Amino acid sequence: MSNQLSNRINSVTPSATLEMAAKARELRAAGKDIIGLSLGEPDFNTPDYIKEAAIQAVKDDYNSYTPVDGYVELKNAIITKFKRDNGLSYDPPQIVVSTGAKQSLYNVAQVVLNQGDEVILPCPYWVSYADIVKLADGVPVEVATTIENDFKMTPQQLEAAITPKTKMLWYSSPCNPSGSIYSKEELRALADVLKNHPQIIVVSDEIYEHINYGVTAHASMAEFPDMYDRTVTVNGVAKAFAMTGWRIGYIGAPAYIARACNKLQGQVTSGANCIAQRAVITALTEAPSRIQYMVDEFKMRRKLILQLLNNIDGFTCNEPEGAFYVFPDVSAYFGKTLKGTVINNASDFAMYLLEHANVATVTGDAFGNGNCIRISYAASEKEIREAVSRIEAALKG
Repeated sequence: MSNQLSNRINSVTPSATLEMAAKARELRAAGKDIIGLSLGEPDFNTPDYIKEAAIQAVKDDYNSYTPVDGYVELKNAIITKFKRDNGLSYDPPQIVVSTGAKQSLYNVAQVVLNQGDEVILPCPYWVSYADIVKLADGVPVEVATTIENDFKMTPQQLEAAITPKTKMLWYSSPCNPSGSIYSKEELRALADVLKNHPQIIVVSDEIYEHINYGVTAHASMAEFPDMYDRTVTVNGVAKAFAMTGWRIGYIGAPAYIARACNKLQGQVTSGANCIAQRAVITALTEAPSRIQYMVDEFKMRRKLILQLLNNIDGFTCNEPEGAFYVFPDVSAYFGKTLKGTVINNASDFAMYLLEHANVATVTGDAFGNGNCIRISYAASEKEIREAVSRIEAALKG
C-alpha cells in the first residue's frame, strides 16, 4: 500500500544506525550474543548532579506546557555556554530549544530550503543529513573526502561543489562518523570560499564538541564576524552529557532563522519536555570539567580499539580526534568470498560481521562513504576486546 503514502516519505531511507540496532535487538531476542557497536550512545549514566536537578524539577511541580522555544532560564544558560565555550554572543531571540539536535536540524532545513535548493554535505556525514534535506525538498550534494586527509573537505572541493542552486553547507565537527575535527584555520579557509557566495547558509553541527582529545582545539564557523550572520550553530546534550534519552537540542542562529524555527515548532511539537529542560539548565551551567571523566575514558578506548583494529589485515584506520567512533576503510575485502558470502560493498561487510561475528556495526554507505564502516567504541573495554577478537576470527581465511 505504499502508493497510498506521500512521495516525500517514500523517498526517505530508514536510519541505518537505528535499523542495525533493531536487527541486533531481534537477534538478541532470538538468543544470539550480539555485541552492539552501532549506536552513537555513551554507555555512561547521566551524571548525578544533572539527575538531581531533574528530581528537584519534579518536586517543584514543573508539569505544564513549556514555551515553544524553551524556558527563558535555559535559553540564558545556552547563551552563557556559547559565550564561555565558543566565544559566541547570542541574544534570547536567537536561541531555540528543540526535542533533540535532530529536530533542530530538521527545523532549519524546513524553514530555509525551497524545492531544488542544493545542500553541500562533505562525506562522510551524519546518517540523517541527506534525508532531512530531502524531506525539505532540497537536493543533497555529496563531496567525497579521503582517509588520507582525515575525511575533511578542502576549500578547492567546496568551491567546485557550489552552483547557482547552492543554498546551504552542512557539516559536523567533531564529525560523526569519522571523528575528524576542523581546525580554526581550516574553517577560515572554507569561509574564505563562502564569502564569495553570500547566498549560502552554514549549519555547524557541534554535538560532539566536548568529546575532544586535545589534538585540535574546537572551533565554530560563527566565530568569524563575516560568517556569524550566515551560520546556524547546532548543539545538544545527548553525547557529552550522556543524555541521549532526554531529547534536548538547541540552535544559536540569525534571529530571522530562529523566529522561523520557533514558528514551525509551534505547529509540530511545541516546546520540549519540561523536566528535561530544567535538568539541562544545570548541565550547561556547570563547568565542562565535570564531564571530563567520560572524555578521558573514551580516549583510552580509542587507543585500545585502534591498536586492535590495526592488527587486522585489510583494515585501514585514521586516528579520530574526537567523538567516539572509528571509520575504517574495509574496501580491501570487496570482491572476496568469506565463508561462502561474497562481499561486494560496505553493506555486505557490515551484515557479514553481524551474522558471522555477532558484532553490530554500520555500513559507511549510510554516511556517504561506501568504502568504510562505522564502529562505535562507546562500550566497555571487555566488549571492545571481545568484539574485535570476533571480527578478526570471522575474517580469517
